Amino acid sequence: MVGQEHELTQPYWEGTKRKELVLQFCPTCDAPVHYPRELCPRCFNESLEWRTVPGNGEVYAFTVIHRAGPGMDDRAPYVVALVTLTEGTRMMSNVIGCPPDDVKVGMPVKLTWEDLEDGRALPQFEPA
Repeated sequence: MVGQEHELTQPYWEGTKRKELVLQFCPTCDAPVHYPRELCPRCFNESLEWRTVPGNGEVYAFTVIHRAGPGMDDRAPYVVALVTLTEGTRMMSNVIGCPPDDVKVGMPVKLTWEDLEDGRALPQFEPA
């Protein structure tokens, strides 16, 4: 199962190495699919394709974390948000680049990246 999960998500993580947000799309109903899956949740097509998207959207919901767990202490307070991308799907990430109190539902955001030590990058969002 772990191998299948890695194989399924590999295009996503390879995209992050190039700082490109790549998502699955269904060629039958044109639905965006995120998180990576084996079939379209709308029409059940098993032939999903990967496309690069710009990463623009708006905050759908969020919470401010004031007491972080181990390894995140130095980041608190920070924002965990559900972002609705322009393409119509949602993804969970962080909103950075502004005080947590400035984040609002409906706030326009754009993609930015946090580099990881292994060459990948984490998609993050900042005010647009």
